[in-house]
Amino acid sequence: MARLRPRLLAGLLAAIALLAACDTGPSLGEPTNTLHVLAGSELKDLGPVLGDMEKATGWHLAMNYVGSLDGAERIAGGDSSDLAWFSSGKYISLLQSSGSHVVAQEKTMLSPVVLGVKHSTAQRFGWNDNPNVTWSEIATQAKKGQFKFAMTNPTASNSGFVALVGVASAFAGNTLTADNINVPALKDSFTGQSLTSSSSGFRGESYVRGQDSLDGMINYESLLFSLNQGGTLHEKLDLVYPRDGIATADYPLMLLKSVRHDVYDKILAYLRRPDVQTRIMTSTNRRPAIPDVRPDSRFPSQVLIELAFPSSLDIVNKLLFAYLNQIRKPAHAIFVLDTSGSMGGDRIATLKKALIGLTGSDTSITGQFASFRQREELTFILFNNQVYRQADHTINDNNPGSPDLAAVRSFVDSLQAGGGTAIYDAVYRGYQVAQAALRSEPDRYLSIVLMTDGENNEGRDGNQFIRDFKSLPPQVQQIKTFPILFGEANPAQLQTLADLSGGRVFDGKKAPINEVFKEIRGYQ
Repeated sequence: MARLRPRLLAGLLAAIALLAACDTGPSLGEPTNTLHVLAGSELKDLGPVLGDMEKATGWHLAMNYVGSLDGAERIAGGDSSDLAWFSSGKYISLLQSSGSHVVAQEKTMLSPVVLGVKHSTAQRFGWNDNPNVTWSEIATQAKKGQFKFAMTNPTASNSGFVALVGVASAFAGNTLTADNINVPALKDSFTGQSLTSSSSGFRGESYVRGQDSLDGMINYESLLFSLNQGGTLHEKLDLVYPRDGIATADYPLMLLKSVRHDVYDKILAYLRRPDVQTRIMTSTNRRPAIPDVRPDSRFPSQVLIELAFPSSLDIVNKLLFAYLNQIRKPAHAIFVLDTSGSMGGDRIATLKKALIGLTGSDTSITGQFASFRQREELTFILFNNQVYRQADHTINDNNPGSPDLAAVRSFVDSLQAGGGTAIYDAVYRGYQVAQAALRSEPDRYLSIVLMTDGENNEGRDGNQFIRDFKSLPPQVQQIKTFPILFGEANPAQLQTLADLSGGRVFDGKKAPINEVFKEIRGYQ
């Protein structure tokens, strides 16, 4: 084969780079009829519908599931995806300095965010089949400790975000401004929030696991219907639609590339066909987005008042930061960190950078909301062949330049690698810390994050850990562990730790560790 001359080779490489930058063609091994979609994970239940849509339109949707704020940040930064599809596009619209990123959008289905209440609890409060329940009444019962509920983190999941905006708007008399965020009333409402997460689906699973200690949950109407139909509840949930208003997710399909407009119109037309809308309603419990299809009998005939969405990004961000720092229960995050010899070099440097990002050095939108919060307690447990150090920090001031966060950065900077790997001993120490914290401050959110790059080779083994774990009080066993799979860590060991507590394993091999930490913060 003849060699390419240097000038010709340089020109060919430049042309290839230009084509890649333009993003006009499919990835290697990908069909040419593929559209890339940034999407919320709750849309996974549309798989069969999208399969038939591909047959009808000839276009395949490659779904990239990301968090709501992460997706909004990517779109505002000019993400190369063709489409975006989240439960709401309102925050995305506010985030844009101009309308150039979202070329067009149209709703595809509807699901109001409402309150699911155990039937016995609803009867006790007189809430079942009662169209006159208000958010103020709900707040009163929560403040008295009579109503404990689950809700997703509004900075990570759209169901929690829509719920927070809805409740805040109701307390503000429907029109929320920067000056009328009623923090005391909201604090009363969220006194009862006993479970949080960054995913509506995970929150449903967590509710099932902890249902005996909860009275209900705030979530999409569709998910609450699905829970009632799933056969996993000890007691069905009555759906409560507060009289002073709710907020509805309308799942807009958003076009990000004008060159795809014709294809977008074809896909949208399919999704809004009456027969497809009926199928979506039947299979996903979401309401139809077109007037030609009437909601069936499972949906109440009560007229729902839609609360106005805030008019500016400043209002929304002020509300979200107020929620994190003043309104919600404070957190106690326990970080169990592997500093064994295998964590040396780039690995310990990566861990340090990710943790320091949570002290305010990450100024991205998602970074700001994931950072350590005011009133938060932090415990760092360091281990190699044994647990050798524990450090506790209280964040009274979460300004990035505060002494509180400077102390955390100094501690993180001091981390060094060396020794073996006693994973189970370290996690059990985390539960001992959590048990003591639960006794002294029972109203905090407690969670354990395990970061390791290896297998357990020192201290107690997995069987001994399971025996020790099951001897802990039931309340302590409910404290979730979130292991991060990294390096040569054993997936089975980490999955067992997550399953025991109802936590979740995060894959640090497929995503940067700093992004994994930010995602985990939605569960804390």
